[in-house]
Amino acid sequence: MRRRIAVLVAISIVLLVGGPVSGQTPDPPATQSPVASPGQTRIEELERRVRELETRLRELEAAATKPLAPPPAPREPAPAQQMPPSLGPPTSVEESSTVSRTGPISGYMDFHLNKPEHEDAQLDFHRFVLLFNHSFSDRLRFVGELELEHAFVSGLEASGEVELEQAYLDFKVKPELNFRAGMVLAPVGIINERHEPPSFHGVERPFVDTFIIPTTWFDAGVGVHGTVGAGWQYRAYLMAPLDATRITAEEGLHEATQKGFASNVRNVAHTGRLEYVGVPGLNLGTSFWRGKTGFNFRRVDSRVGLFEFDGRYRAGRFAARGEFAQVFIDGAADLNDFLQRTAGVSPNIARQMRGFYVEPSIRPLPWIRHDVAAFVRYENFDTQFKMPEGVLPLKQFDRAAWVFGGSYFPDPDVVFKIDYSIIRNRSSLFRSVDSLNIGLGWWF
Repeated sequence: MRRRIAVLVAISIVLLVGGPVSGQTPDPPATQSPVASPGQTRIEELERRVRELETRLRELEAAATKPLAPPPAPREPAPAQQMPPSLGPPTSVEESSTVSRTGPISGYMDFHLNKPEHEDAQLDFHRFVLLFNHSFSDRLRFVGELELEHAFVSGLEASGEVELEQAYLDFKVKPELNFRAGMVLAPVGIINERHEPPSFHGVERPFVDTFIIPTTWFDAGVGVHGTVGAGWQYRAYLMAPLDATRITAEEGLHEATQKGFASNVRNVAHTGRLEYVGVPGLNLGTSFWRGKTGFNFRRVDSRVGLFEFDGRYRAGRFAARGEFAQVFIDGAADLNDFLQRTAGVSPNIARQMRGFYVEPSIRPLPWIRHDVAAFVRYENFDTQFKMPEGVLPLKQFDRAAWVFGGSYFPDPDVVFKIDYSIIRNRSSLFRSVDSLNIGLGWWF
């Protein structure tokens, strides 16, 4: 409409300007009769056309400013045309939306002030994480998570890390059965799948979820997930296995994951989790992991198995959570022998590792505007729990910890944390270090 108005205005200007120019003729001789000259006739004709154009222009402007009538309401389908909801794969456009949409973008961040006993304090922007999702349709969705740790990455120098922790496609079939493939999180324990700062107490993640369960544990995999019965949820994947050459006496499985970097899958691992969420405030879960880990040395048959169970409960101002995990390493004696001959030093890898914790918490000030919580957590984590025959345990790695602290939530998605960690071990030669920790974390 505006384009047509502009064209008419342009024509009007041309005619107004062009009329007098084209109509300029020599004055007629005085002897001629007072009949209008051809030039005068041409001017009158152009003036008439300009008046018509002005009238038409006013009509178009009035039409342009008139509000559009709302579209007619869609007709309700007849009862005979109504279809029951289908849980199976879509077979037509009418049954499933094919609109592709991206977002929203979400993420979480946290930075910490750590003051170990008798050492200088350190301020570290620990994590900066962005999560992306894109729905190709209501049955096909992509989820990605990109994490930057310790603020920057710089070549061969000691610095942070950039990790692709999640990048998978979800193929939704029905609530009971859905497929997932890509870079996935191992469904083991409480923290590994939900480790955003406002979701747990304490500045640092629990020690059990660091050394016994190597949080954040992710790798390439494929599997199924869904909801069955009244409140039961499950996830079961085939994933790349752990690397036995990176298991250590001090940190257990913490550095043994392949992280999707040219992951060796000569023998895939099996992992799964079952949860019950059918009672309000109660969440019970158990998970496992099992796979061969000796792909770097074919003559050693090494396998890692992990069994875990956990629970969370909340009632009013009170909450509690707990977790137990135990690791079994088959062929630990042969693994120690091989690595000693390769590196010259025995890694002292245990045949079993064990860890557990319990954590009660309370929100003591329910009447204030912003939420405050206090907690205490006891942990026991022993990466030398049971040793192969003839190998002595390193007692400094049989550890226990008390963590006391509080959390302040100025917003449900923002948390200020403070805690003090008291760590003890069973060694008379090596002393553990206590620490004061302060952190700020948020998600969006």
